Amino acid sequence: MEMHNPPHPGEILAELYMQPLGLNIKELANNLHVDRKTISRLINRHTGITVDMAIRLAKAFNTSEKSWLGMQQSYDIWKAKHEHKIDISLIKTLAMPGNSEILS
Repeated sequence: MEMHNPPHPGEILAELYMQPLGLNIKELANNLHVDRKTISRLINRHTGITVDMAIRLAKAFNTSEKSWLGMQQSYDIWKAKHEHKIDISLIKTLAMPGNSEILS
């Protein structure tokens, strides 16, 4: 089931991780060994979660890399479908006989 307008991972980072711990941008950036601007851009939705950042956040907050990347992926897919309005009407579905999905 598709989520309705999933939040940007930066919002999750700020609201569910930084705020409860009383962390500011500089403190988190120092802990993750990244530039303060990197965290600022992330929580202000100007950039997304990279693999590198997912690894750092997973270590810092005892979570999984996949959870951070999954949030980013859900956000990106929703945005592509609803805001960018990708026209897929002319694309023909190509499927292997008896197999609806090759990649899993």
